[in-house]
Amino acid sequence: MTADTRLPMVLQAPEGLSRRARYFVEGHGLRVPCRDLTPFREAWLERGIPAAEIDRAMAFQTRWGGLALPPAPAYEGGPRVLETDVPEGSAADGWRLPAGDCRFSMAHGFMIGPGGEFGIDANHWTPLHASTEGWVEALALADHAGYWARTITKIKGAAVEELDLDGFEPVPEVQGLADTWWRGEDSLIAVYRGTASGFDAPQCLRADIYGGLDAWGLGGN
Repeated sequence: MTADTRLPMVLQAPEGLSRRARYFVEGHGLRVPCRDLTPFREAWLERGIPAAEIDRAMAFQTRWGGLALPPAPAYEGGPRVLETDVPEGSAADGWRLPAGDCRFSMAHGFMIGPGGEFGIDANHWTPLHASTEGWVEALALADHAGYWARTITKIKGAAVEELDLDGFEPVPEVQGLADTWWRGEDSLIAVYRGTASGFDAPQCLRADIYGGLDAWGLGGN
């Protein structure tokens, strides 16, 4: 594997993240060497992969490649290291990029969608967040809420659909699609629908409720 020497080993969070997420990335993340995709460009073009998709892969590698973050609360922790490889798909079905290897053997992989969505490739493609930034923001919020909450309640299956979210507002920075975060008066709720949607398995719905939060615990920004 050829190390990409353009990536700094002193970790600096990518631009555009909230203060909470920047602190999380810089305080808890690592930047490790990752592969330089430049030598593969011609071979990928010969395989019929559009130049725009190769450019997108290289841009992802420059921004996120080699970033290792603490495990996520769901999806068995998420990618071990954010890193992409050869684009997959077609013009008809859309092109997706690998987002990094799983930490364990899983029935799904992590992918970046045609519009930059971060999601899982299960029985079918399921976007979790509208961007990789959204995924990182969700990791940071889970870490923050888990530290400051007085109580953490985990529910699964049909009970998730019975959650009363009246009075709660969506947390915009996580850019939720299948997975969403909700902020209430003194609590945060994370709803994880990705596995249930990706495998058509409603019993896999889950939610984490972080209670007893003060103003700092609710935001951390």
